[in-house]
Amino acid sequence: MKNSQSLSLSKSWPGDLLAGLVVFLVALPLCLGIALASGAPMFSGIIAGVVGGLIVAGISNSALGVSGPAAGLVVIVAGAIVDLGFEVFLLAVMISGLIQVAMGYLRAGIVAAFFPTSVIKGMLAGIGIIIILKQIQHALGYDRSFEGELAFMQSSGGNTFYEIVYAFLYFSPGAVMISVFSIILLIGWESKWIKSKQWLKLIPAPLLVVMLGIGLNEIFLHYFPLWAISNDYGNIHLVNLPEVVSFSELKGLLVLPDFGGIAQKEVYVVAITLAIVGSLESLLSLEATDKMDPYKRVSSKNRELIAQGWGNFCSGLIGGLPITQVIVRSSTNIVSGGKTKLAAIFHGLFMLLFVLLIPAFLNKIPLASLSAILIMVGYKLAKPSVFKSIFQKGRRQFVPFMLTVLGLVFTDMLMGIAIGMSLALFYILLNNYHTPAFLSHVKNLDGGQITIRLAQEVSFLNRASIALMLEDIPEDCALLVDGRDCHFIDEDVLEEIENFAHHAAEHQIQFRVKGLPQLNIPAKWRIDGALPEPAMPV
Repeated sequence: MKNSQSLSLSKSWPGDLLAGLVVFLVALPLCLGIALASGAPMFSGIIAGVVGGLIVAGISNSALGVSGPAAGLVVIVAGAIVDLGFEVFLLAVMISGLIQVAMGYLRAGIVAAFFPTSVIKGMLAGIGIIIILKQIQHALGYDRSFEGELAFMQSSGGNTFYEIVYAFLYFSPGAVMISVFSIILLIGWESKWIKSKQWLKLIPAPLLVVMLGIGLNEIFLHYFPLWAISNDYGNIHLVNLPEVVSFSELKGLLVLPDFGGIAQKEVYVVAITLAIVGSLESLLSLEATDKMDPYKRVSSKNRELIAQGWGNFCSGLIGGLPITQVIVRSSTNIVSGGKTKLAAIFHGLFMLLFVLLIPAFLNKIPLASLSAILIMVGYKLAKPSVFKSIFQKGRRQFVPFMLTVLGLVFTDMLMGIAIGMSLALFYILLNNYHTPAFLSHVKNLDGGQITIRLAQEVSFLNRASIALMLEDIPEDCALLVDGRDCHFIDEDVLEEIENFAHHAAEHQIQFRVKGLPQLNIPAKWRIDGALPEPAMPV
């Protein structure tokens, strides 16, 4: 069963428009920072952001995911540009896109089902903490750690905490004032009084924060010049975009790939590396975004790989960086009120139009304003209630969750996920050592009913098989999940079944369940009493 964009576009587009604007404001400095971190032309980050918004979002059926250049690929990209040169590197990006398209058609997206919920939620909370730690520096008006550098160890030789201490020693009073007032405004905009006023709810708080930052800095420039924020003396404290005044200048910013490198073995090594790592990041972000979706929609992982593949092919073709779905932008989209993929498309349109039409205005936005927005996004991802809810689920969920969080904060994204996965796998294998888990898929020929009968033990290792079965359930049929014999079922498998159940009606599937009292579903979907034996196993 695939994701359905079931919300009415006529009703959701105003909210998606505002959410797209907020995502654009957050994504803009990230695109520039990641290009800077990668040693690529600054405009290549903008190209990747536009392609992620217009092409990837158009093909993908992820309702809330937003794609663009990813910090997780910076080390790979920077090394490849040094080894191959930028033009030949673009060819590798194109080839990596074609590999991803092939992976999608080969249904390789199912690999995402092997990541436990505890690890996914740990990734979200860890990224939230990282966002806060990294943005403290920009909130203080200190820019030695650029926007795209998310790893704990910095290219400058220090680490995240060292950079924060440095920022406190060399803070800018103007940036601090803008950050403090911006955070106060963002918190106040969440108050019950503001939410009770319909006309105020239509105004996005991040947009007000940006206008406040520009206004305060203009006041500083005229009356308190020592507090004013600028990009003088090589310090970047404002958005810094190239200004394009003619079509010829735009053409000059586009770099085409060098097809002469098609025979180089190193090109294919880079392409395969980008395809594998980029696909993994995209699938993890997709999984995390679906878990944050208030409408509990389930996106097609294989279609996401195809969308990312065509996005990378197009980005490399016109001089852009590699693209993945990015959890920072996706979570910003969700907390800003985005409801359908129109928000991601609007963000791409805003990036294209604003960069071409009003770069001088955008270059007035202080990074301190954007850091305040991102600090609040980070808090919503890692607020104390998240840790409390995972702790209450027990050690099997909490320990991998915490190790993932700590791994992300003190290493990088992929290493943190690997650490959390290692412990989650240990618990799974320990549990399966005592009683093997198995799954029986049974089809009843009478009345077109399909029955999935669960075993005594259904562990996380069975999640991928169940996800595939549910995905292949045809429309206009009846599905019975028989859990009468099931004594243990993993939380992730329960969540997979619950998500399916809540969207089954959209696909004319009559969902019923026997047993499994742990499932959080309406009572009308439950069957009491004896069941007939299935007619034929499949």
